[in-house]
Amino acid sequence: MQSFQVMFYNVENLFDTADDPVTNDQEFLPDGVRKWTPKRYNERLRQTAKVITAVGKWDMPAIVGLCEVENDTVLTHLLNRTPLNEHRYRYCITRGNDPRGINNALLYRYDRFELLGQRSVRIRFTRKGKRSRDILHVWGRVVTGDTLDVLVCHFPSRSAGKKKTEPDRIDAALCVRRLCDSLYNVRHRTHILVMGDFNDTPADESIAVMTHAAKPERRLTNLFADKETLNFAGSHKYNGEWSQLDQMLVSLPWKARLKEGGVQIFAPSFLLTEDKRQSNKRPRRTYQGYTYKGGFSDHLPIVAEFFLPLPE
Repeated sequence: MQSFQVMFYNVENLFDTADDPVTNDQEFLPDGVRKWTPKRYNERLRQTAKVITAVGKWDMPAIVGLCEVENDTVLTHLLNRTPLNEHRYRYCITRGNDPRGINNALLYRYDRFELLGQRSVRIRFTRKGKRSRDILHVWGRVVTGDTLDVLVCHFPSRSAGKKKTEPDRIDAALCVRRLCDSLYNVRHRTHILVMGDFNDTPADESIAVMTHAAKPERRLTNLFADKETLNFAGSHKYNGEWSQLDQMLVSLPWKARLKEGGVQIFAPSFLLTEDKRQSNKRPRRTYQGYTYKGGFSDHLPIVAEFFLPLPE
């Protein structure tokens, strides 16, 4: 058996220090309100690499989904300026439709995942003028010889209110569901992994839209749906409440390959800080408001480990 570890991480505003005239990235410039200097940027790259390395320990994740990454430059620096340069990673990224210029990306170990193709999938919203991140669709061959289709998502936020923005997330979920159904129609054997920051919890309608299907064999399983089996309170904390916005959904063949106890929220002490309002913990962020704190992200990573049978 070969271990195949999957990680997803919302890295929260991982921008470079150069101005992109097409997007609204002015906050993250050396002379911007956050004073985003090369020193701070390079420290953030090292911290992101530290998290990925800590998840992997002696066997680095086979694939790592990322969201809130600005561009190719950031990923090139991440894979070349940090200890990740010692590992066999390459990357794919959307070049999408978000007004701030943040994108979804996938790091993959080319010795575990043979890239066959990639594309950005634009979400069609019913709300006029709505723009958001594209879905990253990457497909590649794993050790079993099967093609694994990976979708990396970052659904529209709740910043304008949950109810008001819920239709946007349902539109995104319908896009994912249609894409999955199309894969079931064209693949001889269908192996699907959907991961992302859905800005909804497992109980919300957008998640049900993605997991449910008319044919039982086409349903997806949410690996992070059962709070009782998770090792931590949630992957994101807002107004003192933990929630599980970051999730992974898998098709039936990959549910069967999941390692027992192989699902976790990665929550080591270095990713957490004191929540003084509640006398407990919260994610250690890079900024608190506009004050630089030198932390990591407002999200915790999620991880799932699978066992793949080796070919005879």
